[in-house]
Amino acid sequence: MAEIQPKIEESWQQEMAAEFKQEYFQNLKRFLLDERKNHIIYPQGSNIFAAFDRTPFQKVKVVILGQDPYHGPNQAHGLSFSVKDGIRIPPSLKNIYKELKSDVGFEIPESGNLGDWADQGVLLLNAVLTVRAGQAGSHQKKGWENFTDAVIKKLGHDPKPKVFILWGSFARSKKQYIDAEKHLILEAPHPSPFSAHTGFMGCKHFSKANAFLKENGMDGIDWQL
Repeated sequence: MAEIQPKIEESWQQEMAAEFKQEYFQNLKRFLLDERKNHIIYPQGSNIFAAFDRTPFQKVKVVILGQDPYHGPNQAHGLSFSVKDGIRIPPSLKNIYKELKSDVGFEIPESGNLGDWADQGVLLLNAVLTVRAGQAGSHQKKGWENFTDAVIKKLGHDPKPKVFILWGSFARSKKQYIDAEKHLILEAPHPSPFSAHTGFMGCKHFSKANAFLKENGMDGIDWQL
């Protein structure tokens, strides 16, 4: 089963150890093994837990929650909304860049790789960590949501103040797991072209996140890529 559960960063291994032993997670591993026999799965195995590997538990300052990975070739690499260098920037990420430019004077880059954010403490978490090639949402309700809900609960009740950025109805449904007295919850419509102009554009979540971090004695995120 090692190829389905690559070694996750040590702090997360400790925090989530109980989840890895749960029956749902064992069932999920079996499902993924079966899927791989007949289908291409994204992201590749070594990147399934990339968000955790790039952002250890104790370093998390901001959580940006996505739904599931991109299902096109060479797009998904384990970080929500992010794509590999050299891949066309997806429409939702284009709108995120536009909002960053308006909010904090962000200079829009050619790359859609958000790894620099992850290294600074932005957990780029998808609720579902894998997908079948070409089939959006194909690995939903297979067990990943149980795991990532547990991640959100763990972070949402950790005493260290954090910012949770929830875009769209799916992400916003997760605020029930977050202690709003400890953490800042920022909500807006999804940055998808279908909904961005109904409230995402102009939300100023990036400057609000940094203001909260600084108020709580932490360095803000350098959003420029």
